[in-house]
Amino acid sequence: MASTELDLDVLIVGAGISGINAAYRLQTDGPKGTRYAILEARHSLGGTWDFFRYPGIRSDSDIYTFGFSWKPWHKPETVAQGADIKSYMTEAVQETGIDQHIRYQHRVVAANWTSRDQCWEVSVDADNGTPQTLRTRYILLGTGYYDYDTPMKAMIPGIDNFAGKVIHPQFWPEDYDYSDKHMVVIGSGATAITVVPAVAEKVKHVTMLQRSPTYIMPIPKQSLAAKLLFALLPRFLAHSLNRSLWIVQSYIMIYFCRLFPNVARALIRTVNRRLLPKSVSIDPHFSPKYLPWQQRLCASMDGDIFAAIRSGKASVVTDHIDTVTEDTIKLKSGAALHPDVIVTATGLGLRFAGGMTITVDDKPFDITSKFIYRASMLQDLPNLVYVVGYENASWTLGADCAAKVLVRLVNELKASGKTSATPRLANPEKMEVKPLLNLGSTYLKNANKVFPKGGTGAWAPRSTYLADLYKATYGDLNSEMEIV
Repeated sequence: MASTELDLDVLIVGAGISGINAAYRLQTDGPKGTRYAILEARHSLGGTWDFFRYPGIRSDSDIYTFGFSWKPWHKPETVAQGADIKSYMTEAVQETGIDQHIRYQHRVVAANWTSRDQCWEVSVDADNGTPQTLRTRYILLGTGYYDYDTPMKAMIPGIDNFAGKVIHPQFWPEDYDYSDKHMVVIGSGATAITVVPAVAEKVKHVTMLQRSPTYIMPIPKQSLAAKLLFALLPRFLAHSLNRSLWIVQSYIMIYFCRLFPNVARALIRTVNRRLLPKSVSIDPHFSPKYLPWQQRLCASMDGDIFAAIRSGKASVVTDHIDTVTEDTIKLKSGAALHPDVIVTATGLGLRFAGGMTITVDDKPFDITSKFIYRASMLQDLPNLVYVVGYENASWTLGADCAAKVLVRLVNELKASGKTSATPRLANPEKMEVKPLLNLGSTYLKNANKVFPKGGTGAWAPRSTYLADLYKATYGDLNSEMEIV
């Protein structure tokens, strides 16, 4: 099919950190004159950082690796606030001209690969209410894995009986005043660890009610190494070295936890115990039953959750909910809490590709029955790159690997005069199945019902960033691939 019959060469779905990074890689490393667009369902860029507005929202990994490798982070914080991340992304698209390629309030609802024309036909609901169809050679899905429309249902007995306010962090009401309220935050993950210290100053009291605890590691608000590098070196060189330092030290910590789990557990307990007031026992509130990095560690900036507990404005209760009445949370231990507001920080809903429908030659395509190829493409699906990050490192590192695969795909097919590349697995029934996301968090346990599978070899899920980066940049993209 002649290129003039295409509306675009590359369609990027989502103007979040994945989509913006892919656009940059395409502009700088892709074929000259590549026509691309980013379709964003919302009225603004940012993805997670535009949508989530709960108190204290911030990155759950260091900003040096969460940010773009090609744009230095210019603030001193190690962990960035959500509003600052969005501002950083806005600067990035304006400085590079990517903003001229973003089409806001354009929701992709379906994509059909047509083998006859060797292209994707993409159905779009545009802001003017008129359905559109765009024809593109390639698609990159920068949609993340959260369901932004529907949170994971909180299985809390009697929650509908509660007469006070119930809030899911995903839909935190704008301008909600929680001053002098008794708040209970149900959950023990990253969201709960973030919300509790953020609201502690204004509420009467906030209780984090958890069924089981998680590992919490305080990290410094500002990095001494980063300060020294940026003081002594040119900005971009300091950024590159600092980013590399954080990548390496993050993996050192992960491997240390996995090789010496009992030592790691003891060290975390020691740090936590020093930050807790003597009136609060580390057991059971800060003693998970699993080992470090069987679930992701939660970062606490400067140990802010411990500071909130020391202030007396926050507390932790480890128990199971028996039922909720109109004004009380009754616990199975016989204790009771009397909140004015309940925050259900119990996890997020998962969704593949923002809920869009994918077909091949008008036939349904079952994502969950397929394997992921090079952690970036999908078995039997031509010219489509899916961005998935890491459970044990910054999301952006994985996103950049996927972007590099996309650029190589576009460059190599153009150079060879070919039009499509489709990963093919000869005997999928014999492939060892591995989860795409391999952590024990409650909301990730249903991932196999939503996402493709991982396998072995070229079909393995993401593991280690440096290895994945090498494969994305130099690895073989022709093996187990049908090129047309």
